[in-house]
Amino acid sequence: MSKVNILIVEDEPLVAEDIAGHLEFLGFGVATIVHSGEDALDYLKTHKPEAALLDITLSGTKDGIEVAQYINENNKIPFVYLTSHADRSTIDRVKSTHPGGYLVKPFDENDLLTCIELALSNHILQTTNNRELTLEQINEQISNPLSEREFEILLEMKSGKTNVALAEALFVSVNTIKSHLQNIYSKMDVRNRTEALFMIDRIIYDR
Repeated sequence: MSKVNILIVEDEPLVAEDIAGHLEFLGFGVATIVHSGEDALDYLKTHKPEAALLDITLSGTKDGIEVAQYINENNKIPFVYLTSHADRSTIDRVKSTHPGGYLVKPFDENDLLTCIELALSNHILQTTNNRELTLEQINEQISNPLSEREFEILLEMKSGKTNVALAEALFVSVNTIKSHLQNIYSKMDVRNRTEALFMIDRIIYDR
């Protein structure tokens, strides 16, 4: 499976490269790095990364919050603020943009991973739940086809159910669900729920 590509908007080059290194170590792709709000908007007009990490204070006249507003109006991808600002006035400004997360520098790599995965998962659940997915659609995209039972579990997972909720809905044990999910991930060539949901998203929207 191709990696989930993330746009980095950060005006300090060394910090941007450090963030890129963390993302690549965590298994994500870096769509590109831009250092100003204007460059971010130019990039977003012709490209669609699958998520964005936004600093708030940027070189140029447009800040990260204005970039987020553009994303909400045009690109509709999840984004996370990664910034040094945690003051009340900044928090009040970002609320209206509905970010997927907000991390204050210096950040912990585990917190970065958790924040990005939650932002991605929540976004995909919101977008894919309104679209139909068929077994034929997904099996056309993978070399080892899913069974009817595995597809049933995938659809339940797509609706946001936890492993416990999946087990209860399908009248099986949690261990059975875990075993099925590992088989599904292997057949789809993904590592976890987030990547499985992203593959569904790509199939539904024919990306």
